[in-house]
Amino acid sequence: MFELQNKIALVTGAGSGIGAAIAETFARAGAFVFVTDRDEKSGREVADKIKARKNQAEFLSLDVTSEEICERVARTVLASKGRLDVLVNNAGIGHVGTMMQTTGADMDRLYSVNVRGVFNVTKVFLPEMLKRKSGNIINLASIGGVVGVRDRMAYCTTKFAVAGMTKSVALDHAKDGIRVNCICPGRVETPFVSARLAEYSDPEKARQEMAATQALGRMGRPEEIAAAALYLASDESAFVTGTEFIIDGGFSAGK
Repeated sequence: MFELQNKIALVTGAGSGIGAAIAETFARAGAFVFVTDRDEKSGREVADKIKARKNQAEFLSLDVTSEEICERVARTVLASKGRLDVLVNNAGIGHVGTMMQTTGADMDRLYSVNVRGVFNVTKVFLPEMLKRKSGNIINLASIGGVVGVRDRMAYCTTKFAVAGMTKSVALDHAKDGIRVNCICPGRVETPFVSARLAEYSDPEKARQEMAATQALGRMGRPEEIAAAALYLASDESAFVTGTEFIIDGGFSAGK
């Protein structure tokens, strides 16, 4: 069940947190994983960790906001392996604030990574998937792409866009053998969340409040999100496309 033997996968933002957990989970399931990140040090560490376990991985430096770099990475992957079976668009950034606390520059920064980044990477790999009539794309959205979250105006705006892009591409290419889904996590304990908590005047109080918003009374773990990604990447999910896979510990249940 849920094996990825002989699959070629690429995960963006795989240097830490959810992306690292997905890359490691995919490799354990038998995939060759291209670990990509803008941070070369952390990305290489994840790839080396995978290889130390006798699994298969290679690090590639990738800034998802650059069309040129995305195109170069796609050429490298396709020249090396001939195809890409599973693309995970995980790279993303956050911002705390209401509209009045958000600048135009903040909006542009989040859009360039969270939305345009998903577009850029998908666009360079989709032609080869269409040619083969086979491909699996998994986007990381957020529970903030399903329901509104206080003080996350810019972040929610971009994650709703990711959910919309997911549905649109899934519909456009369902008959082309391409499946596209997005995962919508609630609060997950990652370096990303730790960085957001550090922006509060009382980080520990904010952490406890975030944990309490989930019905289960805790934040999620990266490996729990990676397990969902493994299911979506596997052949067992062959009838699943265009969906928002919510993993939020009950955050949205009463909304």
